[in-house]
Amino acid sequence: MFSTWTSATAVLRRIGIALMLIAVVVLTSSGLAYAQAAPAAQAPAAAPAPQARVFTGDVGLMFNIIKPDKTADFEMVVGKLKEALAKSDDPVHKQMAQGWRVLKNPEPIQGGNYLYVFLVDPVVKDADYTVSRVLAKAFPAEVQELFKVYSACFAGGVTLQNYTTLVNMK
Repeated sequence: MFSTWTSATAVLRRIGIALMLIAVVVLTSSGLAYAQAAPAAQAPAAAPAPQARVFTGDVGLMFNIIKPDKTADFEMVVGKLKEALAKSDDPVHKQMAQGWRVLKNPEPIQGGNYLYVFLVDPVVKDADYTVSRVLAKAFPAEVQELFKVYSACFAGGVTLQNYTTLVNMK
């Protein structure tokens, strides 16, 4: 019973830390997410291959700023992502699913947009967390349309951040 309590406490502590990090990033650098990718409206007709999303730390965060009228579309694609990871036979995808959580700030941020955070703890070393690549393996016939819907959701880019564990309080 004690280990269950400790486990639940550890999870809550991690979530608390992640939420504090999110608040700091949003409050101190509201333009940070815009620096890494152009808005979807400026994307060329034939979109280039997406940049690999590989974490180098123990814990990874991806910040996604989503247009207010596109939250349902974004959440639909996240649901397909969950389905893709669940049905995958790839052992790396199984590991990725174990530590990948999606958090949503229920209150709008700057410009009325919504912040979604991919919290990855623990990170699977050298794994590619690019959403479109995971979807392509599970849904090859649908991936073009899913990527089109997904890309249109963003008010800015995706910011990927790596963290290393300094102290584990367990």
